[in-house]
Amino acid sequence: MAVRQVLRMGHPLLMQAAQAVPDPRDPALATLLEDLFDTMAACHGAGLAAPQIGVPARVVVFGVTHNPRYPQAEAVPRTVLINPVIEVLDPTEEDGWEGCLSVPGLRGRVPRPRMVRYRGYDERGHLIEREAGGFHARVVQHECDHLDGVLYPQRMRDLRWFGFEPEILHAMGGA
Repeated sequence: MAVRQVLRMGHPLLMQAAQAVPDPRDPALATLLEDLFDTMAACHGAGLAAPQIGVPARVVVFGVTHNPRYPQAEAVPRTVLINPVIEVLDPTEEDGWEGCLSVPGLRGRVPRPRMVRYRGYDERGHLIEREAGGFHARVVQHECDHLDGVLYPQRMRDLRWFGFEPEILHAMGGA
């Protein structure tokens, strides 16, 4: 449908908790979902949350097959999650590099739990429940953080590992 403007860090909407969607089967969500996927694809994102395009709803989309921003990332299934909930299955934290369309041009090393279970509803109102590890777990946690007004730099413990993409990629040999 449309590629929407992605709000950047500092915008007040990105600092707020999003509102639950009363009916995940609401046909009015179709345009929002198309706009999220179109915007994510145009920006080479791995995922996108509704608040990032100015809609304060608990909706995220994600999916990766081949992504130039994450060339070594394993595939993540194309997913719509409405009113998602995340449960940590393995609290062992792993550091990994993250970027964000709302924090353009920057990357940082972020600790995240290794294994999670997530559940929510798809666009037809069907319950989705999956366990995820690795990059998949990182993507879903990152996107769901947006629904609570959290951006990845807030999760970082050491800002020495925060910088501009070209410098970080060069220093890490293509991180």
